[in-house]
Amino acid sequence: MRRSRTIPNPAGPASAAEVAGVVDHLFRREAGRLVAILARRFGPEHLHLAEDVVQDALAAAMQTWPYTGVPQNPTAWILQTARNRALDQTRRRKVFQEKQPALIALVEGCLDASGADQPRFEDEIQDSQLRMMFVCCHPGLPAESQVALTLKVLCGFGEGEIAAAFLTTPEAMAKRLVRARQFLREEAIAPELPSAGEAVSRVESVHRALYLLFNEGHKSSGGGALIREDLCFDAIRLAELLVCQPLPTRPETHALLALMYFLAARLPARLDAAGEILLLHRQDRSRWDRGKITRGLEHLEASAGGAGVSRYHLEAGIAACHALAPDGDGTDWRRILELYDDLAALDGSPVIALNRAVALAQVRGPMAGLKALAAIADRPVLENYHLFFSVAGQLWLDNGDRGKAEECLRRSRELARHAAEREQLSRRIEAMRG
Repeated sequence: MRRSRTIPNPAGPASAAEVAGVVDHLFRREAGRLVAILARRFGPEHLHLAEDVVQDALAAAMQTWPYTGVPQNPTAWILQTARNRALDQTRRRKVFQEKQPALIALVEGCLDASGADQPRFEDEIQDSQLRMMFVCCHPGLPAESQVALTLKVLCGFGEGEIAAAFLTTPEAMAKRLVRARQFLREEAIAPELPSAGEAVSRVESVHRALYLLFNEGHKSSGGGALIREDLCFDAIRLAELLVCQPLPTRPETHALLALMYFLAARLPARLDAAGEILLLHRQDRSRWDRGKITRGLEHLEASAGGAGVSRYHLEAGIAACHALAPDGDGTDWRRILELYDDLAALDGSPVIALNRAVALAQVRGPMAGLKALAAIADRPVLENYHLFFSVAGQLWLDNGDRGKAEECLRRSRELARHAAEREQLSRRIEAMRG
């Protein structure tokens, strides 16, 4: 007897606002996980099918739940509905005519393997996500495409968010993602964990994807919220999953986790009462999460077991200097500058150079920082990066040139994506004039 294709729901009707809130949470936190499950079942060559049916299932939830109520296990409802949509689409599409019998059997097997109405999703999600992280980071793809595909498939990022992380355009990123999916489809990459030797070549891209996922949560590139804590803690959860794997790169994963925990510890103090981001020197350090700082120190100690030093070791060291300083005046900026010097030698990215200029200004004065900004090799990449002009404006102000400071802050305001940031920059300009 065939099992019912719906999940029983004892709940009553829900308001449109309640449903919208749940679906938004599922889209941001669960969609990537469910795509990973389905892509593992169907194979990466059917990645588009997995993404499409999850999107369809979320749309169905928006239409259905206001009348039936939100299920007790909404993730299970979405997964079951997505599986059903995959079967329906496979039966309908003529393009799959030759492969239809095999693909229908594959999808029905996926349905039959789902178990009871309350399957053990966490085990399935974690295993599938880990596998898909390594599938997306296949060495046959360019490094940036590996990271971009991971952010798209596993983290539910849009092309605009991924483009902002790479300082490129959404159109260029969309083309890169199309080529990456085409590669997985044509090469029929198996959704299995690679051997330890093969995994080592992919871990660097996995690390970078988790790093960018955390950064997007720590400072959102768009949308309504300046900070998205759910993304930060999702990155930590995935990194904790990765560090348990028997890979020789675990010290780097420990270093990445240390960095994440140090930065996550500051989240309670990053916004003021008006919802604006507070810079480090203005934060109330009594609100920092001491437990997360302790976890960061534990992972930093564990990261010392490797033979080399990665960028994550150095960035975690910088974050530790801030976490352990009693206050802003007690920050060891000379040590931070030394770490940035080492980091710049290891990774010559313009964003690292920008951050190093801030540390240099703290040690040697604003003019030294301004000279460092002028000397950045890839400065054109920063011409559309609002934080570059925000930093330059503050340094010109500290150096006593209000005209150049205002010019930079105005440019920063033009480039800022968040309305709250633009308002904050407007207030900085007005305060400077006063």
